[in-house]
Amino acid sequence: MYDTLHYGLGALSGGLVGLTLGLVGGGGSILAVPLMVYVVGVANPHVAIGTSALAVAVSAATSLSHHARAHTVKWRCGAIYAGAGILGALLGSTLGKAIDGNKLLFLFALVMLVVGGLMLKNRKAVGIPGAQCSRENAVQVVGYGLGTGTFSGFFGIGGGFLIVPGLMASTHMPMINAVGTSLVAVTAFGLTTALNYAVSGLVAWGIAVVFIAGGIVGGLAGTRLAGRLAGQGTLTTVFAVLIFVVAAYMLWQSWAAF
Repeated sequence: MYDTLHYGLGALSGGLVGLTLGLVGGGGSILAVPLMVYVVGVANPHVAIGTSALAVAVSAATSLSHHARAHTVKWRCGAIYAGAGILGALLGSTLGKAIDGNKLLFLFALVMLVVGGLMLKNRKAVGIPGAQCSRENAVQVVGYGLGTGTFSGFFGIGGGFLIVPGLMASTHMPMINAVGTSLVAVTAFGLTTALNYAVSGLVAWGIAVVFIAGGIVGGLAGTRLAGRLAGQGTLTTVFAVLIFVVAAYMLWQSWAAF
């Protein structure tokens, strides 16, 4: 079904996704799904979603290890956020499998536009360097985790583009810490969604392997670059622009579904 060209494009696409994950802690799935469909050539949108969820989860885990060594991960916050969102991811992915694939991509693009606007609006927020999860903000962290987990599962994504602002809103942590911490939840949500899709036979395992290999290399480069850009508002701007560009392309490609 897939030849050498498909696998080569899969590896290159994975590298781009890994770079994005390491750089901004999200956007990997935003890129992964359209890359799977329009570049690699995975014809079935649901297979593209299931495969990208697995690839992004593994790439996110790799980028998480890099951020952990850089001490930018708030582990308690990540664990609470991910724990609350796993159930949501399971429920959301079950519902997502029942929706037409092209319509799912179209709705996903609309959500991306809203989130991109919110990120640009708050791009100057620097956060509180010592921010942690505590009894005072635990309810907010759990609420955001459950909500973004459901979105993540429904759209078949890691959800970093929702998790990063969710962590910043619920804890007021700086962008660089939100990026590192979000990867805990991205990994958990992606694996939950991928397993749900795999049960239905909606994962292309060979493509996933080469995508992951490229993502590991890209993730290392992205993590190093993130450290250099932290604290300048640049990460947030790059994140938002990326969302707008890919959302516009997805809307154009999936418009016929409605």
